Amino acid sequence: MPAGPLLNGRWILFYARLGFDVLTYKTVRSVARQCYPLPNLLPVRCGQLHGGESELPAMEQMDGSWAVSFGMPSQAPDAWRADIEWTRNRLPAEQVLSVSVVGSMEEDWTLDDLAEDYARCARWAVDSGADAIETNFSCPNVSTCDGQLYQEPKSAAVVAARVRESIGHTPYLVKIGHVADEEQATRLLEAIAPLIDGLAMTNSVAATVVSVQRERQFGGEPRGICGDATRTASLRQAGRFSQQIEQRGDKLDLVGVGGVSSAGHVRDYLAAGVRSVHIATAAMTDPLVGIRIREELAGEKGLSQ
Repeated sequence: MPAGPLLNGRWILFYARLGFDVLTYKTVRSVARQCYPLPNLLPVRCGQLHGGESELPAMEQMDGSWAVSFGMPSQAPDAWRADIEWTRNRLPAEQVLSVSVVGSMEEDWTLDDLAEDYARCARWAVDSGADAIETNFSCPNVSTCDGQLYQEPKSAAVVAARVRESIGHTPYLVKIGHVADEEQATRLLEAIAPLIDGLAMTNSVAATVVSVQRERQFGGEPRGICGDATRTASLRQAGRFSQQIEQRGDKLDLVGVGGVSSAGHVRDYLAAGVRSVHIATAAMTDPLVGIRIREELAGEKGLSQ
């Protein structure tokens, strides 16, 4: 499971019993940060998204996709560091605890300050027992550079290099957003591929949301759309990056994210070139989805592990 649904150790241990073996601790910061005001999840009506959609209508009932508005909140470091240690001590050894971290940009900070903040959080997470680190370089729900680094390859490389130096050989992934442009994908890989072990994508597709009364939601700001509607765009992106990685000879694994709710979707992502698949929205609306997917794949050689 990706960062998002797993708010603390109790959530992680719960889903660890429901068919998920690689679990990502909700994105944490070097300072406490409050969640955005309600609503945080707003169902939307749409087909498959491709990026560039201007407005999506809100719905009263969940039908596969929703707008997400949390703003990467975080407990204070003392709280999340203790909780990660508590969690790792109770998680079976064969299951992997990844921790997502993000820098918290201050008004007078430089890029070096931000990079150091990312690295500090990553080091704290490793010291607390994290098996892997994921730096969140993409959050469509914030407008500051801590949520848009994947769009600035040179800046992303500065941060990734500092994190890699901080965590040594600990497996390191970067979470990125929607990349529809071949050149943008190339520039991002050139900048960070030598520094990391994997890419997790796609962190939603951004769009604005309007109510049935045609009122703009979330103050008119775009929000990340997650769930079924993102699957086509995310699969296309996975294939694009996979092809480039093969051509470049990068030693880089891909984690597919976006709209997965069935064994067939898992197969589609694997065929696109990813090494593993994250499931969030489907697992939130149906906690047993992981078990059902494992059961369906159990008879297929190499896919049940």
